[in-house]
Amino acid sequence: MEIIKVANYEAMSVQGAHHILTHLITKQINVLGLATGGTPEGLYRTLREKINEKALSLNHLHTVNLDEYIGLPADSPASYHHYMHDIFFKYIAIPTENTHLPNGNAPDVVEECAHYEKVIESLGGVDLQLLGIGHNGHIGFNEPGSPFNGRTRIVDLAPSTIEANARYFSSKKDVPRQAITMGIENIMESRHILLLASGKEKADAVKALIEGNVSEEIPATILQHHPNLTIIADEAALSSVTRALPTI
Repeated sequence: MEIIKVANYEAMSVQGAHHILTHLITKQINVLGLATGGTPEGLYRTLREKINEKALSLNHLHTVNLDEYIGLPADSPASYHHYMHDIFFKYIAIPTENTHLPNGNAPDVVEECAHYEKVIESLGGVDLQLLGIGHNGHIGFNEPGSPFNGRTRIVDLAPSTIEANARYFSSKKDVPRQAITMGIENIMESRHILLLASGKEKADAVKALIEGNVSEEIPATILQHHPNLTIIADEAALSSVTRALPTI
């Protein structure tokens, strides 16, 4: 586990973008796993600028997203399809057919989960997976109690996750109650994991991830067992961690 402590959200975003950019430049990534939500927005803004500044060719790159809400069409402003297009894909020269997300509006959602597993398998697995961490320690939409051996599946969202995501909808009642998510076992199969965390509200989850006991009640704790985990977090998110960490 490598922990990189930075001053604030902006520094986290820049450091995270640099981490991914380095791997893109050196062609260490053919399949990049992506996350959504508020935490990676700054990273995506910085990364798209740097990709274009350096005129990087992304024709070889495939992206796979962690999750998608069930019941939202891809063109819904609240869908993760729309999020990824609006904040990242439309700014970079990546072939549309190389960007992969679960179809949360599929006629058969169970079959879609199996199909998405096959897509990832056909690409040879994820080289680098970007993650955030929820207030309750969830990764992807793997809520507390999710099995460590879980695969891509339908999940019920925890009330705290619904509350946290309500800001992206007209009202809390509009937030979908279910999603498709890669399972924890899928995430752990990634060859490299980059986790971002920012803000005091993430401090308890980050402390559990770094110093807590491994437990399905805090899904992120399983990452302690990943052989190639990098955490980039700001001072506020790391404020409850007891070990000394120099700030970059």
